[in-house]
Amino acid sequence: MVKKEANSEEQVVAEGNALETSNNDEKYSMDRLSMAFETSARRWELIVYPSLFAFILLAAYGFYLIFSLAKDVHFLALSVDSNMNIMSSNLQTMTDSVGQLSANVRTMAVSVDSMANDVRTLEPMMTSMEAMNESMKTITYSTSNMQHDMRAMNYNINDVSRPMTMWNSFMPW
Repeated sequence: MVKKEANSEEQVVAEGNALETSNNDEKYSMDRLSMAFETSARRWELIVYPSLFAFILLAAYGFYLIFSLAKDVHFLALSVDSNMNIMSSNLQTMTDSVGQLSANVRTMAVSVDSMANDVRTLEPMMTSMEAMNESMKTITYSTSNMQHDMRAMNYNINDVSRPMTMWNSFMPW
């Protein structure tokens, strides 16, 4: 029995040593796990914190851009509104001017119609003028014939006939 007791004591000590070893292994494993976690966390901190800071900066800059864009669009809307008011008043003035222009064109059309009627009344006068033109041609032809006859008579009296040749020496011309 003594042997059994010694075996049991050895067994208890061996079990205790094994338990201690397993406890040490567990502690060592937990230490390694916590160190790996801390190393991994440090790596993530090196990535996440600067990324978070950059994101915050980009978000603030995006907000600034959107705010300035909204302000610019507001000024653009005000400018377009004032320009539209000016343009609408100018269009109204132009509409009035076109209305006056069309009234003036109507008056001109009436005047041209009246001129056409006046020209139609001048047509009988035109036929009289044509008759006068023909008469003037006849008078011109007759005057030309008279001139020719007078020259022939002058030649006959002055140069050819004997009675005037003697008198021609006395005449001053």
